[in-house]
Amino acid sequence: MIQPKVLIRLIHINWVMMFHGLDELVLKTHLFRPIRYLVYLSPHYWLKKEKESRGVRIRRTLEDLGPIYVKFGQALSTRKDLLPEDIANELVKLQDKVPPFNSDVAIEIIEQSLAMPVSQAFAEFDPKPLASASVAQVHTAVLHSGKEVVVKVLRPDVETRIHADVSLMYEVAKIAERFWDDARRLRAVEVVAEFEKTTLDELDLVREASNAAKLRRNFKDSDYLYVPDIHWDYTRKKIMVMERIYGIPIGDIPQLREQGADFKALAERGVQIFFTQVFRDNFFHADMHPGNIFVDVPDKYIAVDFGIVGSLSLTDQRYLAENFLAFFNRDYNRVAQMHIESGWVPHTTRIEDFEMAIRSVCEPIFEKPLKDISFGLLLLRLFQTARRFDMVVQPQLVLLQKTLLNIEGLGRDLYPELDLWKTAKPFLEDWFHKRLGPKAKIKEALKKFPEVAENFPEVPNLLFQALDGAANANRQLTEHNQEMVRIRKQLESNYNSTLMAIIVSATLLGLAILAQ
Repeated sequence: MIQPKVLIRLIHINWVMMFHGLDELVLKTHLFRPIRYLVYLSPHYWLKKEKESRGVRIRRTLEDLGPIYVKFGQALSTRKDLLPEDIANELVKLQDKVPPFNSDVAIEIIEQSLAMPVSQAFAEFDPKPLASASVAQVHTAVLHSGKEVVVKVLRPDVETRIHADVSLMYEVAKIAERFWDDARRLRAVEVVAEFEKTTLDELDLVREASNAAKLRRNFKDSDYLYVPDIHWDYTRKKIMVMERIYGIPIGDIPQLREQGADFKALAERGVQIFFTQVFRDNFFHADMHPGNIFVDVPDKYIAVDFGIVGSLSLTDQRYLAENFLAFFNRDYNRVAQMHIESGWVPHTTRIEDFEMAIRSVCEPIFEKPLKDISFGLLLLRLFQTARRFDMVVQPQLVLLQKTLLNIEGLGRDLYPELDLWKTAKPFLEDWFHKRLGPKAKIKEALKKFPEVAENFPEVPNLLFQALDGAANANRQLTEHNQEMVRIRKQLESNYNSTLMAIIVSATLLGLAILAQ
């Protein structure tokens, strides 16, 4: 039974779509074409004064529906190869140009969080937002020390709206799993749960600040990536104060070209940064849409917005690395084996059939630059393969897959000639050598040496206890065996007696019958 709040939200979503004329777009699709005349029943069709482009209508619908829908639009905006150009260009505006909320409200939130007036906290504060996104907006300020900073402020009603939409997503996922086999295979409810966790984590700016601090340490003195410094004295759950950075937005290709950016180096470094975060650090920026990435020309990245980060279990990390490396080496048999061993596909799957299916999907895209790969066709073939072999989605990897799609999309925009495979393969081979080679094993043993040395004095006592335990176990086993021999003899004796009694009884019964 759908909850009343969820039903009200569903009605509101439909109303917003209708208000912006998306009912007209939906009814023009092939599936609904037979009933397209229903558009004339829409009040919006008769009341609208001027017709906006479909891209504008889609963008405004997502903005009105709230943070989750804006994030969906942001994710799509990184994949211009999958969308019509007019829609893609509008969705780009969702990255940092979402309509801001009232500046007076922002100032009130800042003053409540810091328990002091804005004028006391900052030497200068600009009430006009520098940028505005789905969850928060950013204002520029100057500390009394003279340092330039940005102040990130959460939207006042963001948590309520997210909870309402997540509840709706749960209901849809449950209904889908009940009536659609693919939804069960895709583990829709678990995927929603993973999405809920990462989205709600984004609403705590202290958590985001700690993410930024960790990422900054991981890339300290790096020539590839710069992470701004956090001012902890001014950071609370609803506000975060961070060093102000200056750079060119990664999506502003004309300006990057004008300023002499090295597009090839940027594309290659983007791939290397991703694999470094995932495999070296096991801590990766998971919201890498163009609104969060800037460039210090010619070829250094600057990252902001660390509300969504990801990490993997050591098992998943090693398993993914082996999969990637086998894939880059075109060892499809090994890829198939690992999928079956991990339980991602049923153990009854014929490995030869699965290997052939993987080869047919992957082989056509090897040794091709990004510009020559049809990502839409690749996704379609991957989904078909997954359905055919009943492949189960791993919810814990959804965030990583989303990030990889963003990275690949950025690479396509920056340098379409990028060979993704040749760029990533050397990194993974080096990672394997460092993590699993002989030197790595020696280092791991040396790390554990202090613990072993600390417990070394206990070794003789532990050895004596082990030997004594073994002796007791052996003695108990001997006594047990002797008891079993005695029982067996007793059973044999009873069996012989019983058998003799049966024979005698049968003989007597036979004689009695004959006597009659």
